[in-house]
Amino acid sequence: MSVLKNKRGLSGLEFYRNGIVLRKNLTELLLRDFGIRHKIRKSVAYTKNMTEEDAAIFQNLVDKYECTNIIEEYPGWMIDNMRTNILNLCHSMIMNITQANTIYPTNEYEYYDRRNYQNHAIGNCEQLLQEMQYIISVIPVDANKYLPYTKMIVKEIQLLKGWRKSDNRILKSIQEKNNVNNENDNNRDNA
Repeated sequence: MSVLKNKRGLSGLEFYRNGIVLRKNLTELLLRDFGIRHKIRKSVAYTKNMTEEDAAIFQNLVDKYECTNIIEEYPGWMIDNMRTNILNLCHSMIMNITQANTIYPTNEYEYYDRRNYQNHAIGNCEQLLQEMQYIISVIPVDANKYLPYTKMIVKEIQLLKGWRKSDNRILKSIQEKNNVNNENDNNRDNA
């Protein structure tokens, strides 16, 4: 018998699935150049194959309807730089999650190594939030359109922190095992 959806707990790898979806959704946003650049490419591309007369008419229309403001205010290198920053942060986040998930700690060193990767993944999410905030403040986009992405990043942070917190049981188990082993060693030495 299946469990009702509202009664189900989070999957053990929900942080991973959410991270993958977050990366995919942000990549799709970047493919649309934050929702502004597709207008730039269309207006500039058409003039290449036009006669001089047609290009002048087209340019007058572009000027009349202010289609060039974005080109002047937000050059391609700026959009490319912002895109690269987001892609690199998404890549680092997933790689840190993957690396942390490959380590099942059997000693304190491995526990802290795994925790370090978890912390880096959380840091990548915080950096993504900062980069999104910067983009919203620089590019004239509707901030409400970015809200779903921000919510996904915040959810990812919560999931990663929950995963990290659940690892405290592993550390406790490792420390208890070490204490038992130390007591056994002391008993042998005293015997």
